[in-house]
Amino acid sequence: MSGSSSRTIALTIALLAPLGCLSACSEKNEEPAPPIRPVFSRIIELAPLPAPSFAGTVSPKTETPLGFRVAGLMVARDVNTGDIVTKGQRLAALDPTSLQLAVGSAQAQLANAKAQLANATSVEQRARSTFQSGTATKSNLESSVQATQNAQSAVVQAQTALDKANQDLSYAEILATFDGVVTATSVEVGQVVSAGEAVVTVARPGDRDAVVDIPEGALVPSIGAPFSVLLQIDPKIIAAGKVREVAPTADAATRTRRIKIALEDPPDAFRIGTTITAVQDVGTVEKLFLPNAALLERDGKTLIWIVDKNGGAVRSQEVKTRPAGVGRVEVLSGLEAGTRVVLAGVHSLNEGQTVTIEGGARS
Repeated sequence: MSGSSSRTIALTIALLAPLGCLSACSEKNEEPAPPIRPVFSRIIELAPLPAPSFAGTVSPKTETPLGFRVAGLMVARDVNTGDIVTKGQRLAALDPTSLQLAVGSAQAQLANAKAQLANATSVEQRARSTFQSGTATKSNLESSVQATQNAQSAVVQAQTALDKANQDLSYAEILATFDGVVTATSVEVGQVVSAGEAVVTVARPGDRDAVVDIPEGALVPSIGAPFSVLLQIDPKIIAAGKVREVAPTADAATRTRRIKIALEDPPDAFRIGTTITAVQDVGTVEKLFLPNAALLERDGKTLIWIVDKNGGAVRSQEVKTRPAGVGRVEVLSGLEAGTRVVLAGVHSLNEGQTVTIEGGARS
């Protein structure tokens, strides 16, 4: 090889060496593109919201506890729970001995007061005669008149005491104030009861309510809200009803609010004490729901990954949600129906990352 050829080869190597070095350095500095990740996703559509339903019992609309108006020893109870009673029927009775003695004492006091009045009247008449004949002074007449008036007042007082004693004696019996059914008895024969203590509870069987307890966090229906009431032993038997009473506050122990639903012409199967299910008639309500696994909590925000329809990339979207049962939430804002959302693996995705769809059948 001549010297000219050797110089040409050496020059060529010298020129190509920097290019090779630049190519190698460029390959070392380039970061590998993020891998295309398969994801499980689904197109989210509106789903019907189940109608609110609550368990409860059938109760009478009017239920009255009855008791004695006086204290005493109960010696008779003529009814038991479940008995049918009519207006004026005796339900229970006290020992009347002490009350009868009080009546006898009042009668004696009245008789004495009447005798005192008769005597005072006779004295007054004699005083008038002697005053008119001039043998008695005017002060004597006035004293006799005053004595007569006092005797008359004593008669009125004694008569009032007798009337009260007779009335107390009548209170020794409990009489039904209306036709109904006995729903409870709280005192047994032989017990000493106080005035006003409930002994027998009587209900009107005609008008009935469905009574349910609604959890504190649930939406409380308004007065007049319609319900369908189903018997739990046979859900085919249904009665219509409307809310007639809502407890103003929740019960401190159970944290529930009591609702009374007036039943409209309920079938005979809706007996008092029967267990029912009350379903609120709210029509068809559709909402968007997501599984909890689709949510990503970041920087105090709740995010989801939305799959782009065109490029197959994902982007994050903030949403507002609230719990909607076990394992899922209701979407309040930030998501529209027909959007494809990643349902699993949300913590391993990056903004703009390209994905492939698996299990993405339209739901």
